[in-house]
Amino acid sequence: MDVPHEALLLRIYISSSDQHGMTSLFIAIVHTARDHGLAGATVLRSPLGFGHTKRLHEDRLLSFSDDHPVIIEIVDATDKIEAFLPVLDSMMQSGLVTIERARVLHYGNHKPGWLNRVRQQFFPSAPPKPDSTL
Repeated sequence: MDVPHEALLLRIYISSSDQHGMTSLFIAIVHTARDHGLAGATVLRSPLGFGHTKRLHEDRLLSFSDDHPVIIEIVDATDKIEAFLPVLDSMMQSGLVTIERARVLHYGNHKPGWLNRVRQQFFPSAPPKPDSTL
């Protein structure tokens, strides 16, 4: 997938115990994002957190409870994120969603000179460096 340099970061805060039908909500969101052609999604599991209820959600070693904070991050073009929001809205019963602008840097296979063009966007006064050094 080709994500533009200017994109949106969609961050979804939920609990690991949240469900969508018979599936964990975080799994359902990631599968749905992939089905809608979004560039990628990452699920981050947190050991501790609380939300508007002020109830602590903890990931305890010997706990039988599976109620820890989960964050899903998705970065893609503005139009793709905005098109995904109604889908996400229909899946969520509770949680928090934030959206912020993101500047995307790609690493890996890229065209020669690309990294210098990106560096010039961030640091216009810096002299160009060879692409082979990151």
